[in-house]
Amino acid sequence: MDDLKRRATVHDVAREAGVSLATVDRVLNGRPGVRGETAERVADAIRSLDFRRDVSASLLARARDLSVTFLIPDGSNAFMASLNAAITRHAQALKGERLSIVARPIHAFDPAALSAAIMALDPKTTDCAVIVATEHETVRRAVEAASKRGIAVVTLVSDLPGSARRHFVGIDNVAAGRTAASLMGRFCPSGRIGILAGSLGLRDHRERLEGFTAVMEAEFPGHELIGPREGFDDDMLTEAAVTELLGGPPLAGIYNLGAGNAGLIAALGKHGDSGRIRVVAHELTAATRDGLRSGAIDVVLDQNPDGEIAAALAVARSYAMGESAHHAAPQPAPIEIGLFLRDNLR
Repeated sequence: MDDLKRRATVHDVAREAGVSLATVDRVLNGRPGVRGETAERVADAIRSLDFRRDVSASLLARARDLSVTFLIPDGSNAFMASLNAAITRHAQALKGERLSIVARPIHAFDPAALSAAIMALDPKTTDCAVIVATEHETVRRAVEAASKRGIAVVTLVSDLPGSARRHFVGIDNVAAGRTAASLMGRFCPSGRIGILAGSLGLRDHRERLEGFTAVMEAEFPGHELIGPREGFDDDMLTEAAVTELLGGPPLAGIYNLGAGNAGLIAALGKHGDSGRIRVVAHELTAATRDGLRSGAIDVVLDQNPDGEIAAALAVARSYAMGESAHHAAPQPAPIEIGLFLRDNLR
């Protein structure tokens, strides 16, 4: 029983594979000088022993701190502000663990700015970059170039599949859209449903729209979908988009799959529609809390920014320490979709 409880060490891996500790170290860190069949024996030993490196000990053994750089969109998006606040909290909590955490603002919805920021990262000072991805070819090329320079790239909130990114941390956005549709279809009698997005250039917004549309068309065919209108996650632009929607025939509901919810609430209030139109929105922020309390918003789907930053750091630490070469990095727990109504606000 004691053997089952004891965590496997590099000595166990070396003994199992019949190689030296130096060879195990080379394989774990992806360094050259190991024959293919030898590396495979080490990989087999790692799998059979369920060996997992002690990342904290590995950090202490490094010549310099492990550096993680977050590239977070700027602007008035309250959810991005929540991510930045979570980064600050984790940076404070992890002081003394040889882990350097930096957050850099990037102009929102600007693939050129994001690409330039990724290209400017120096592998001598950055081990891992965590980015909120804009799906654009220039960003794909920048991620590939960063990977070739030895920088592990992790996508956060919005993914960039088919790129050289190592891992995605975020909710299942198609499921989020489907959930929103299931709620909206039950809340509303047959009628017009207005749809707002931040930008359809973001994969997470497109996936939410895909999930929402699929369920509404299949399960609630009596509803007419209007939009989407893009508000670029800006309060004033979102208010203008909502005002446009309200200028047409009456709406039964509004689904805002992006940010800018303060603008949404303001437009509803000016038109006297708060509480009459059913509203489903995303992210639990000061604005959406106020909207839930006042009755302007019915449900908020939340993705837990603090949990996302914790998961991103766990992945970043594992990949930056070279764990992915021959043993899968520990996967963080899935980011669950939280549902908040006025009744369960804390």
